[in-house]
Amino acid sequence: MLLPAAAALILALCAPAPAAASPPAGSRVPLPSRMADTGGGDQLITAQARTPRATTGTVTWWQRHNGRWRRAGWATARFGAHGLAEGRTRVQGTSTTPTGLYDLPFAFGIAPAPPGTTVPYRRVDADSWWCEDNASASYNRWVAPLPPDCAAAESERLADHPTQYSRALVTGFNYHRPVHGRGAGIFLHVHGKGATAGCVSVPAGAMARILSWVRPSRHPHIAIGTAYGRTALTRY
Repeated sequence: MLLPAAAALILALCAPAPAAASPPAGSRVPLPSRMADTGGGDQLITAQARTPRATTGTVTWWQRHNGRWRRAGWATARFGAHGLAEGRTRVQGTSTTPTGLYDLPFAFGIAPAPPGTTVPYRRVDADSWWCEDNASASYNRWVAPLPPDCAAAESERLADHPTQYSRALVTGFNYHRPVHGRGAGIFLHVHGKGATAGCVSVPAGAMARILSWVRPSRHPHIAIGTAYGRTALTRY
């Protein structure tokens, strides 16, 4: 989900944060090996901010082979304009990124899928929307076209965001059994000009590499959280 138009215009005036020169220092034990749960698969994306108030951090993608997790890649990340919030109690419209462990139902984009992509990939056209209307039966769903019970003012026309939604992965946050009012349209997508309204974003090149890397047969998940505290990644 992107920020409302007025707020997005303000954020557009902000220059993107510079890329880090090297991945962040950390324990020699791979982060997934220190987590309470990784989803049971052999691929994991971690999106880590230093604190709940942070709007930047790191996305790392990991592969498990012969029982050992190894880092496959990493990139700078951006989070919600108001930081991160516990996913189980998050409230829609707070511009916070929900923490937790989620599956990755499918990908979408205005641009073609990168070479090697095997995750289901939907192309965005003029009738592609993400319904975020709490009164709609299609709440937190891709719809094409917009159904009568889903107000356009409460939803996102995906083609209106050609940079961010050039390529994206849908996260399973509030997706499979949606709780109205908790939030809709939480994706891993390409950087815009600043913080997000709740999604996680990465540079365009990193997004392409992630989509080429993800393999549904390996049951990939994304874990979003902080370095420590009640929303620490190790607690998920």
